[in-house]
Amino acid sequence: MNKVLGISVCFKTLLVAVLLSGCCHPGVPEYALVEDADWFALSPEVPVVKVIAAAADSTSARGTLRLVASPDECRAFDGSRGEWFSYELLEPVFDRTQKVSVAAGDSTEVVFRVELPGAGFYRCLVIADGRDTLKRFNIGLDPERIASPADAQPDFDEFWRTARAELDAVVPDYRLIPLPDSSSTARTIYRVEMRSLGGETIQGFYAKPNKPGKHPAIINYMGYGSKPWCFDPDGNPDYAEFVLSVRGQGLNQPDNKYGDWITYGLDDKDNYYYRGAFMDLVRAVDFMVSRPEVDSRHIFAEGGSQGGAFTMVAAALDNRISAAAPTIPFLSDYRAYFRIVHWPAEPVVRRARELNIPDEELYRTLSYFDVKNFAGKIACPVLMGFGLQDEVCPPRTNFAGYNLITSPKEYHCYAQAGHWTGPEWWQHRVAFFEKARTSKDRTNTNI
Repeated sequence: MNKVLGISVCFKTLLVAVLLSGCCHPGVPEYALVEDADWFALSPEVPVVKVIAAAADSTSARGTLRLVASPDECRAFDGSRGEWFSYELLEPVFDRTQKVSVAAGDSTEVVFRVELPGAGFYRCLVIADGRDTLKRFNIGLDPERIASPADAQPDFDEFWRTARAELDAVVPDYRLIPLPDSSSTARTIYRVEMRSLGGETIQGFYAKPNKPGKHPAIINYMGYGSKPWCFDPDGNPDYAEFVLSVRGQGLNQPDNKYGDWITYGLDDKDNYYYRGAFMDLVRAVDFMVSRPEVDSRHIFAEGGSQGGAFTMVAAALDNRISAAAPTIPFLSDYRAYFRIVHWPAEPVVRRARELNIPDEELYRTLSYFDVKNFAGKIACPVLMGFGLQDEVCPPRTNFAGYNLITSPKEYHCYAQAGHWTGPEWWQHRVAFFEKARTSKDRTNTNI
């Protein structure tokens, strides 16, 4: 039940031709990397990388192709070298060179079966003829076997129960402002204002079905710094939908008092930005439950990047969410995250240095806001999508949380995608929510 591998990439082979500096000289092959689903594998299979080598019509060609794979985590340097967060790759775990020989006017496929030491994600580069890098990319093996244990502090649950009690004490004071120019006969669109933790006003757009009766609902949580967007009123007429702008972001950004959100309040977990933002997620659920046209048995959550993290956190904090569909989730496994890519490591660590916060204290604070520490508290079904080439929310961090979910779950890998998912995601997402809508199982336990 917890192991569903949907590798949703376009299986039509995409050849990316990369002409090398010497390709026009006699005897030097031209190379094209084959980009397909084989870069991601489950044991006993291994990732496979293929390169097409071609020779000109007039002469044969000879050369070499070298493939090097290193762990995705790097050595990070946070200022000691005069710059913030420079990285060095760790020692290769796979390094193989193959000779290439192609007859005149012909081509051949060079295949690397990448034997790896264990589950995880790895950085690869293909080097042609000893001098030219054909491409840098990621491969993956057995992500559900990646271990990143929860590191929640002993008072984690109490910390969030206290925040929830403070939120519950704030009267929401929902205000709906109709937007006639954005509405249709199918749904009426509203701009919504409400009060959240600390009395802060947050906003969103709400699409209310005009058809009588109870309707399933979807809450969409937005990415980090995303611009406000509204629904197509005819796009999903049988669903009530709400897209939330958390404090300081989206519709609320003109009044942002937090600066760079992820660095605000790092010296005090009770004042850290995401304490309030996570409670905004729950307030969005409160709003949906308050609506008479919403079937509160079927409230679903979705979002990408920061919105993916929000989706998982909301499902952990609020048992009224009955299905969750995060993509490329942010805010997970900070220690590993900061060793893989420079953002958000650079601004967070820089701010911690300015505040004289030791590393262990920094990570202890961040542990209260780490998605992996919420994941085990999710009991609704989860569908996750991730991009194998994501350099913003790297796949390893996506699975740090996913692997700790014990409820029914599945994931889809988009082998060529970066910080996005493929078009097939929307088909899977629709089917997932429809299945959840017809399900009678609503068991959930949360903080």
